Parts: sequence; structure tokens; C-alpha cells
Amino acid sequence: MKHMVAALLGATIVMAAAPALAATMPTLEAVLGYPFQSGLVAAEHGGDVAWVQTVRGVRNVWVARAPDYVPRQVTANTDDDGQELTQLTFSPDGARLAWVRGGDHDANWPAEGNLAPDPAAAPDQPQVTIWAAEVAGGAPVKVAEGDAPAISAKGVIAFVKDKQVWTAPLDGQKDGKEGKPERLFFDRGKDGALAWSPDGERLAFVSNRGDHGFIGVFSGKDRPLVYLAPSTGHDDEPRWSPDSHRIAFTRRRGEGGPPEPILEERPDPWSVWVADADGGAAHRVWQSPRTLEGSYPDVAGEANLIWAAGDRLVFLAESDNWQHLYSVPAAGGEALLLTPGTFMVEHVARSVDGRSIIYDANTGGEANDGERRHLFEVPVERAAPVTLTRGDGIDWTPVAADAGHVAYIAAGPKAPPEVALVGHDGGARRILAAGAAAGYPTAVLVAPRPVTFKAPDGLTIHAVLFEAPPVLERNGASHAKARPAVIFVHGGPPRQMLLGWHYMDYYTHAFAMNQFLASHGYVVLSVNYRLGIGYGRAFNHALHAGFRGAAEYQDVLAGGRFLQTMAEVDPARIGIWGGSYGGYLTAMALAKNSEVFKVGVDLHGVHDWSATLARELPPAPAAYEKGDRDAAMAVAFRSSPVADLSRWTSPVLLIQGDDDRNVAFHETIDLARRLDARGTTFEELVLPNEIHGFLRYGSWLASDRATVDFLDRHLRPGG
Repeated sequence: MKHMVAALLGATIVMAAAPALAATMPTLEAVLGYPFQSGLVAAEHGGDVAWVQTVRGVRNVWVARAPDYVPRQVTANTDDDGQELTQLTFSPDGARLAWVRGGDHDANWPAEGNLAPDPAAAPDQPQVTIWAAEVAGGAPVKVAEGDAPAISAKGVIAFVKDKQVWTAPLDGQKDGKEGKPERLFFDRGKDGALAWSPDGERLAFVSNRGDHGFIGVFSGKDRPLVYLAPSTGHDDEPRWSPDSHRIAFTRRRGEGGPPEPILEERPDPWSVWVADADGGAAHRVWQSPRTLEGSYPDVAGEANLIWAAGDRLVFLAESDNWQHLYSVPAAGGEALLLTPGTFMVEHVARSVDGRSIIYDANTGGEANDGERRHLFEVPVERAAPVTLTRGDGIDWTPVAADAGHVAYIAAGPKAPPEVALVGHDGGARRILAAGAAAGYPTAVLVAPRPVTFKAPDGLTIHAVLFEAPPVLERNGASHAKARPAVIFVHGGPPRQMLLGWHYMDYYTHAFAMNQFLASHGYVVLSVNYRLGIGYGRAFNHALHAGFRGAAEYQDVLAGGRFLQTMAEVDPARIGIWGGSYGGYLTAMALAKNSEVFKVGVDLHGVHDWSATLARELPPAPAAYEKGDRDAAMAVAFRSSPVADLSRWTSPVLLIQGDDDRNVAFHETIDLARRLDARGTTFEELVLPNEIHGFLRYGSWLASDRATVDFLDRHLRPGG
């Protein structure tokens, strides 16, 4: 046993040290037993916060109320049933809380027949349902089948079902009986983005008409719908003025015109409008520059349009190559940059009084804060940000708990996510939901460190390195020997791996896995390749990347070369793993450079960009103009792992759920058949009914066990 433990940790030890050493090595189940906090929301006027806590696949809703903010569990779930809890929504008075159970809210497309995911193989078909509970206490009640709830100031709940707007009694009862849902109104479009006016009298919504879309307003069953300044554009993000008389929204170009080139990015200009909610007349408040930097933001929350105090509108834009907050008068005028600097603003929220915006950003006073997130607050009428949090932790998704406090989720280099409260003055914080139960192996995890290296074309690439210290012998001497190493490649690709636990559950899981591998003797390098976020728009929208040429693969290969230069790494024992876009880059690494990457684990990766383009592009136009479609398909295929498998000699483990709604399951079937035809070693783990981001802890555990076993067998032969 002592020899196996020594090999796992990549160091020489003596027999007397073996029992103590073995005791420090956490099990996979222990490391994956962290709680994940998500969906943090606050009541509109403050005083209440709510969130979802997930531990080993068991999801529950929690609330905490001012002034004491004592957490209370609202639901009593005990099973790893694979049913999401999302879209927590307070009534404006904070008295009731609604949420959605079930579904796949990160999907690129719905399942055939709009079937809800059933990863636990339940005999009864799961449905996407809306639930509600009184915040002061009481059992949750099922409101109706539906999605995307919105509650008015008058206590009316509206929601989306079959792309139409419905309503039902919020308490599930009507005249002492079970209340039946009914369609609130008919609209010819596919409806969503529901927003009640502050007075509770009217409901704004987006009516998606395919190649264009309107903002509609429902004022009652006895009045016709009003469409605000209808145009050939796509209108979105309706935001009511505090007086309930105006609506701000964003506008993008409708589909049409000559074919857009596929192989190069073109500007996607957009604008902010304000309309009279009664008559529908509107005026343009702000227009983006017609540059690449002026394109509609494809970031968290997109434009993040907010109607703030002082009759000002706040939004995110990338006009100077960075995601920043801007403010403009609702009457129109020049936009004011609120958050200048070489950093990105990500998650944003309005203060209770609307006079300031709270946000997280990858900046701060500490070295390497570009690989972290901290909280800040800025007035809506001037560029005067104030720091709320600092240090070596990761802080995200702030919400205004009340006039004096901000709630947010925090984590550290080792400590898992927890719900916290901090004053608007950045004072001492208070923990509402702890990040780990007693016994979680935080002490044996490593503090990852940042590293950089150059890609072959000279671009600086950032990465996060997980490396356990050498094991000490009984006499205190250190005898490290070369260890196996693994590159982790994130998905997205607009993601950034951080110097701590991540704000997305998929990457918090990846962080835990990288910690486990490091604690068991691997050196792990998580590469923030081009196309990721955190380093400016030009990095995020790199030239000739993805299906346009796979330029980002050189960053992954550079990471492998970087590991080969480390004295503590055995250059002959380097593997790679990743999911989604990371699965694609894993397959690229094995197809192009099996001499560097000796083994790989590919989770639900794209393997043929041309097949993906064929699915996602609209049908070839019947008109004469064809654009560069044929050329793009050829480049896309050449940018794919399946384009040339002649150099793929390394074994690979293929993992995917067959209800994947982000990457077609056929991608894995197709690659498996091609590898089999060539006699290339592969193994596969197929998870029936699972989606892209596995919904069950049991699915992740099965995947992770298979991953660790596969890496160990090929990078640590003989144990």
C-alpha cells in the first residue's frame, strides 16, 4: 500500500509516514460533497433574500428576512432527483416567493416534444412546474405547469406555457378549490421576458415573431394589446419606469439583408429606446457605434438594462473593448462611462433606492485580481465606484438585501461557496449559509496559483495551476519526483477559470475535480484560452478561432508545452480533460498532438463543426445570393477533430448524456465509429436521459470515477 500512496502523490516516503499520509488524501466523494449556492435573489424593495442550495444533488430553497437574516429552509427535498430549482421570484411586497421546478434552462434547444429532463428515470413523466410559498412560513404549493414566473404588485402571477402567457391563483386555490390555470391573453408571437408595471396594472412582454420581435403591453382582457413602436427589428428587455407610464427596451436589427459572412465577424449594432406605454410612441435614447466593439453584448444578462433613479437608464456595453456600465438620461443624451478601467463588469443589480448599481468585476487592489471577482458599487450619475469586498476570495451575484446591506455568494481558494451579507460601506461580512459542513476536507486542498505563457503567435495566455506541495519524509526532507500532469480545458467558450471556486455549478464541479486530482499527485493546469472572458473583447472574439480556424487550440498546446518544462512534471505523462467546448479541444489535442497528450477524457464535445453549422444555420437561402456558406462549411470541417484522425494514437474516454440539448449526442456516436474504424483505443460512458450539464450528483460521481480511473490507468500504470 505504501508504494501505491507514494506513486499517487509523486514523492518518496518512508513506511512510518504512510498511515498519516493516507489519512490526508480525500476521497472523491468527500471532495464532491461541497454545497453549491445559486439563484440568489432579493425582494424588490429589500428585506428578503432567497437562494437555492445543492448538496450531493439534493436541491432546496432557502430564505432569510431582515433585520436578523436568519436562514430558513423553504423546501424539504431529500433526493438526488435531477430536477432543477430555478428562477426564484419574490412578490414585490416580499410576502411570497415563487420558483420553477424541473427543466433544462441552460439548453440550446428544447427536447423533441418539449419533454422535461428525466435523468433519474422516474416512471412518471416529469413536468416543468411553478411552486410558491409564503416567505413567513408554510408549506410550498404547486401553482401550475409553466415557466418564467412574474408576480405583480397586486399579487397576480403570470408565467409562460407553450410560448404563451398564462396565469393561475398564486396560492393554488380559487374559492376554496384548486385553482385552474388560464391563458391570460392570446398573442401571435412566442412570448417571454414578462415584466409587470410597478403599480401592478399592466404586463409587458416580448413577442418573438421569428425574424423580428415586438414589445407588447397587456392592460386587461377588455382592452387590445399595445405594441410599442413596432419595427423590423428585434426588441427585448422591457423595463418599466417607476411611474408605470414608460418602458425602456433594447433594439437589434431584424434578420434579412444580404447574407452575412460566416467566416468573419461583423458589427451587430443595437440601441436603447423608451416608449410611452399607453400609446406606443417611442424615441431612441442611445445608439451603439457601428463597430465590432459596439456589438450587442453576449455576456451574462446581455445588455443588463436597468431603469435607475434620476430618470436614468444603465446598461452594459463593450465600446472600449471591456464590459462596462454606462448611464444615459431616459430622455436621451450622451452615455456616461461609470466603470472605467481594463476589467470586465459581469453580474449587476440595482440598489433598493435605485441610486446606485452593485456589480462584480475582475479587478481590485490585490495582485492577480484579474482571475478573481470582487464587489463594487457605483452611483448611476457619476463614475465613482466604491469597493465592497477584497482579498483572495471570489465574490459574485450581488443583490440589494436592504438599504444597508448587499447579499452575495462568496468562495475562496479552498473554501466552497457560501451566502454572505456585507454593508454598503464594505464593512464586516456575515455568513448566511456556510460553504461547507464539518468534516469537509478544505485543509488538504491546494491554493491554485496563476501562471502565464506565450502561444506560438505571441499572445499571452493565462492559466490556473493546481500543484500539491512535495511530500515530506519523516526527517523533514523533501524528495519530489516527476509527477503526471493534466490540462483542464473549460467549455463555453466565453468562460474564465478563477483562483477559487467558480460561480457556475459546472465549473465549481470542475474546480473540485482539479483539486481532487492535485491532492492525489497530479499537476493540473487549467488553461484560459482565447475566446474566453476576462481579458477584453478582442480576446473573447479572437480571429480565426472555433469553426473559423481553431486558432485557440494553439493556446492549449502551449499549455502542454509549458507543463513539459516544469521540473516536477514527467513530460511523457501528460493528459487532458474537458467538457463541451473543452471536450472539443480535448479531441483536437489527441487528434493533432498525441505525442504530447498521452490520454484524454472528452465530455460531450463537438467533433465536427460542419455538422454543427448545418444544424444551427438557417437553410440555404432560395435567393441568388449564397454568401460564403460553402467555404465556411469547408473551413469548419478542417477545424474539427474528425478532419484528420491519422495522428490520433492516444486512448480516450468519451462521456455524454443522451438527452444532451447543447451538443448533439450524435457527435459522440460519430467519433466513436470513426475511432473504431481506425482501431484507436477508446472507452465510453453513456448516461441515459442525462442532459449536457448533468443534473444528478450520481451522474457526476459516475463520470468522475470513470475519469480518475481512466487517467490513472494510462498515466500511472501499475498504481
